[in-house]
Amino acid sequence: MDSGRKDRVHTSIKNIMQEKQILLTIIMPALNEEANILHALNNTLEAFTNYNIDGEVIVVNDGSKDKTYEIVSNLILQYPDKVRVICHDFPEGIGASFWDGVENANGKIACMLPGDNENDPLEILRYMELLRHVDIVVPFIYNRWSRSLFRNILSLVYRIIINTTFGVNLNYTNGTVLYRKSVLKDARFMSKGFFFQTDILIRLIKKGYLFAEVPYRLGLRKSGVSKAISFPSLLQVIKGYLLLIQDIYFASKVDKDTEGFSADSLSAKRYGVHKK
Repeated sequence: MDSGRKDRVHTSIKNIMQEKQILLTIIMPALNEEANILHALNNTLEAFTNYNIDGEVIVVNDGSKDKTYEIVSNLILQYPDKVRVICHDFPEGIGASFWDGVENANGKIACMLPGDNENDPLEILRYMELLRHVDIVVPFIYNRWSRSLFRNILSLVYRIIINTTFGVNLNYTNGTVLYRKSVLKDARFMSKGFFFQTDILIRLIKKGYLFAEVPYRLGLRKSGVSKAISFPSLLQVIKGYLLLIQDIYFASKVDKDTEGFSADSLSAKRYGVHKK
């Protein structure tokens, strides 16, 4: 990164919570999404403009074998200060893609929007202002009819299991969550599979981080099929679920590391407690 770019990024970071000057990183995992990635990127960049958000998109090309990388590279030529790409040599998982994006993000707010263009960025970015009051904004789908009956039943069973097991009352845990990036380090474990979003939310909510749930309209995937509903994905979820149970209920007090909150979080300011 050149020194001029660094200066611009640093200036934006200082203005993170100033009026209409919130720096956001959208992390966009993409595996063989040549039919959808350009629409997903253009919609996100348009949302930045509509909401006057100083943002960037990091596409994580998760081992795609199609033209996903070429399409993203061409768009980077048009928006070199708005779009970047990280490449995996082979598919590492949506969770791994998210954490790679977080590690390379310039923004103080992070959000994952998949490259399949199923999620309208306008839906989640309308809630950016809530991050003046909480550290996490959790969307839940209100137009459930946009998905198949099987998918809805699966989601209902999943929600009941998660809420019952961990003593929470969340409507949805696999959406396009907005995080104050500094609180993500308190999640500690970095799940690489489809369980990653649930894993993060449960860990942070159980620590006491402030969050808000908001209604969210889901779009329809224009091309291809979802990779979330598959046997390998199910195995990843089961493995992540069992590990989370172990960490929440059976880890030692030291391992849980529950004392205080990230120093620049809203939760630390509200509770008057932060990590030493």
